[in-house]
Amino acid sequence: MRHNLQSRKKFAVLGASVAIGALALSGCGSQKGQGNEESGGGSSSGDGEVTIALLLPESKTTRYESLDKPNFEKYVKEANPDAKVKYSNANQDATQQQQQFEAAVTEGVDAIVLDPVDASAVSSALSKAKAKKIPVIAYDRFFKDADYYTSFDNKKIGNLQGQAVLDGLKAEDKDPKSGPVWMVNGDPKDPNAADFKAGAEETLKKGGADITESHDALDWDPGDARQWVEGQLQTADKDPIAIYSANDGTAGGVIAATKKAKVKPVITGQDAEVDGLQNILRGDQYATIYKAIPPQAEFAAKAAVALAGGEKPEGSTTYKDTPTDFVEAKVVTKDNVKDIVGDQIKAEDICTGDVKKLCSDYGVK
Repeated sequence: MRHNLQSRKKFAVLGASVAIGALALSGCGSQKGQGNEESGGGSSSGDGEVTIALLLPESKTTRYESLDKPNFEKYVKEANPDAKVKYSNANQDATQQQQQFEAAVTEGVDAIVLDPVDASAVSSALSKAKAKKIPVIAYDRFFKDADYYTSFDNKKIGNLQGQAVLDGLKAEDKDPKSGPVWMVNGDPKDPNAADFKAGAEETLKKGGADITESHDALDWDPGDARQWVEGQLQTADKDPIAIYSANDGTAGGVIAATKKAKVKPVITGQDAEVDGLQNILRGDQYATIYKAIPPQAEFAAKAAVALAGGEKPEGSTTYKDTPTDFVEAKVVTKDNVKDIVGDQIKAEDICTGDVKKLCSDYGVK
């Protein structure tokens, strides 16, 4: 298993309150940031004011702006009402993100939470933070020498995705060996994408699937996914019985291509985005993976406040010698979309237009 976890205690329970364990949450004793634009924090208290930089990678995936950012700000404020969050989005540009990181270091923030566009390009910027004794948290995507890491067990998510493909084939009474299976993976610069791919491949091959074609969608771009599938469908000897898609965005591109060619393979995704859930209810996509973002944001926020105050979060496990907390994930099909509706997923967002009646049919309310 690619994660090679040294010790695995219990995962955070999906949808439940998150146990932070031995995280120390004091904001005292940190250096106060200067000249930062704030997007959080507020009232004064005895905790002491700190500034935390939140650097997210892109906005094509809707979770970052709609879930990660607001939840992180919320939990930072809960942990330390005087803490301020300086937020930047790199728009899938590694150079821009490096500039944002270096600006945060220059301005003297007390901690940096980084979800890297390109994890392999982090080291030079990270060394500058280390030189100024600014702790850095790896958020969602791992990079070496982080002080703390929180994410999902991404190899396991790939396993869940691969099993969803097999389950989708079984639901259609199709043998996994009866035809080709294609894979549309995530961005090769994203280390999570490699874990998703490894887990999915492992499970698909164990299930007897014949993986004949595989493609890495640059920047997680649905257009790239669509273009590749369209090209393959024009030249392939046999249509695929299933197409693994690494997330709901690329699944949308795959769906557009297969509809145009009038073929209907089993298609999966990830992230439980509104479009993905609508595609599932329509029957265009078999499954997605629901990942509860608030617990992950809470882990990162409390760890950031602790580190800014000079304390070290322990985490519930370790990943590559880094204190780590993982959050559990869940497979979603049309039969259990109703079970994930709540604060993160709202029925009124899903149940629009032609999907309204389908929501009623499947108890989504």
